[in-house]
Amino acid sequence: MRIFVLLLIFCVLGVPLALVGAVVLAVADQPTVSRAAEFTPEDIARAKRIVEQNDPRNMKAGGRRTLSLSQEDVDLALNYLAGRYAKGSSRVELQAGAASISASLELPAKLPGRYLNVAAVLHETAALPEFDSLRVGRLPVPAWLANTLLGMALKRLDQRANFRIVRETLKQITVSQGRINVTYDWQQDLPDRIKAVMLPPDEQGRLQAYQTQLAAISTPAAGSVSLADLIAPLFKLAAQRSASGDPAAENRAAIVVLTFYINGKGLEAIVPAARDWPRAVTRKVLLSGRDDFAQHFSISAALAANAGAAISDVIGLYKEVSDSRGGSGFSFNDIAADKAGSRFGELAVASRESALKLQRMVNADVTDKDLMPPFADLPEFMPEAEFKRRYGGIGAPAYKTMMDDIERRVAALPLFR
Repeated sequence: MRIFVLLLIFCVLGVPLALVGAVVLAVADQPTVSRAAEFTPEDIARAKRIVEQNDPRNMKAGGRRTLSLSQEDVDLALNYLAGRYAKGSSRVELQAGAASISASLELPAKLPGRYLNVAAVLHETAALPEFDSLRVGRLPVPAWLANTLLGMALKRLDQRANFRIVRETLKQITVSQGRINVTYDWQQDLPDRIKAVMLPPDEQGRLQAYQTQLAAISTPAAGSVSLADLIAPLFKLAAQRSASGDPAAENRAAIVVLTFYINGKGLEAIVPAARDWPRAVTRKVLLSGRDDFAQHFSISAALAANAGAAISDVIGLYKEVSDSRGGSGFSFNDIAADKAGSRFGELAVASRESALKLQRMVNADVTDKDLMPPFADLPEFMPEAEFKRRYGGIGAPAYKTMMDDIERRVAALPLFR
């Protein structure tokens, strides 16, 4: 009887106290990893080469391929994902047969600490990696327990269609010194399965609503149309739908539909069912009198709304660097359109309050001057040699001065304050 009473006391008091103690050990007031994901045009060029090497149009169904990534690429990608989706930072080091991962993730304010610091070492197996060690804050987790929990998590995730695609496609992950190799199987239906997961029925419904609105407001009149004249009615619809929905999701869908239209692409590229949706009359869309500004603005807005401003900005910069090496030349006024679009997309989805505020401001008789900062004095069409002679190249003091000036011009627009 005494033993029973002691066990009861332990269950009533000891287990909750142990859980509280574990939480206290697991969380911390300071992050062990704190670093921003900083992209460069060279990172984008490398990513472009990786995509080209793994172009699905060149793959046969059932073919097995191995994607090899450097430690720098893996580290940058994971750190970006940690910041984008968990308000945190991470660091990865690759050794022969193993990977060391550390991360700091920001926690909700109601918990006793601000950060969850995680440090793990995983080793490769015949399939997916397993834990050698795991530490959560000051709390060590035995490897057997970590792998048991990992197995349970994977089993639970297997109920989700997006994870099943990953599990069925990935066959093995191996690690060498400074590189990670991902072996995967390519199936012919994989692109359609990915589209279905990335764009579930409710998201497709949003896109269809804005495509229908765009078709309704487009007219067969000859000539061009202002970007502001298209944004306003789409964001008016976004405001109406946000009364019973998610304003950030509505804004994002409106931006995506507008971007595909401005750049002459059909939504069927991402939603096969869009072939049967109403079609808008094709017209040239101008921003401050230029169709290239409308293209730069819309693409940057869509990238920022879906992937973040950092990705949007560096892709815009990569485009200008490429143009300076054989295209139309490096143009700071194109950068201004990119920056304005990035800021628009960022504000459109930053929070519920930000999304609703942007809807209200766009619906208040927005004009092109509200979207595009002053640009007439910004240099353009510079070949690489001239760009480097005048501004010293990417990162040089004169270049930074010009970029800071463009940032100030964008920030001065009332729409973006």
